[in-house]
Amino acid sequence: MGLRFTKMHGQGNDFVMLNGIAQKISLTPEQIRRIADRHFGIGCDQILLVEAPTRNDTDFRYRIFNADGGEVEQCGNGARCFAHFVRDQDLTDKTVLRVETLAGIIEPSINADESVTVNMGAPRYAPADVPFTASAEAPHYQLDVSGQIVTIGVVSMGNPHAVQVVMDVDTAPVSDVGPRIEQHMRFPKRVNAGFMQVVSRTQIRLRVWERGAGETLACGTGACAAVVTGIGWGLLDECVSVNTLGGELTVRWAGRGTDVFMSGTTATVYSGEIEV
Repeated sequence: MGLRFTKMHGQGNDFVMLNGIAQKISLTPEQIRRIADRHFGIGCDQILLVEAPTRNDTDFRYRIFNADGGEVEQCGNGARCFAHFVRDQDLTDKTVLRVETLAGIIEPSINADESVTVNMGAPRYAPADVPFTASAEAPHYQLDVSGQIVTIGVVSMGNPHAVQVVMDVDTAPVSDVGPRIEQHMRFPKRVNAGFMQVVSRTQIRLRVWERGAGETLACGTGACAAVVTGIGWGLLDECVSVNTLGGELTVRWAGRGTDVFMSGTTATVYSGEIEV
């Protein structure tokens, strides 16, 4: 079948956007992997599928599939691309949206400068909510990674994150330690592994090894998780510039019990049709 798509990215975190309202779409994990393949398909970190809402108090539902074919709960940069995509597809003229995801309701807003801010909801720390195997909630944990003890913060931003502080993200062992943390037995649904370098109280550098996708140029929920962890450890102020390999995001968080807000730009690369 011919599948119409749009390629978009947020700070280099790239997506294949699919309008499941204008066309009937049902993809197998094998087809998702083929589309996401950078040599034999379109190439992307995630595939985002827009669908009609299932609730009266939301505008859309959207589903997120990693490059390995698995469906996941949340994607912050994808949510920002989503906001522009549904407007460009003439599916809405709203600038503030309520959208269903597996992780719950998110609220992306298109700003006057065309950047997008997403209310990512409040972070969750209870080990069962991440999920993470631990006897009790703690501000940080010691994780045995192939005999090396790593200090991590564990938080859910709708999807699971393990964040560690490194001296220099350029030399951090992301491709080595990242997949070991992703697959660690204490994370029964796997985890996104963040490597954060604190530059100042208002600026960090970040690399993220994403579950099911490998290292990406940016990770929106990873940026939120890193800032939340840094604030919780007393290292950061409540508004932080997050410098990723693909560009800059801004994350604001006023502390426990409040929602996290992430802002950044998006870009449309091209549209086309692929035979699946």
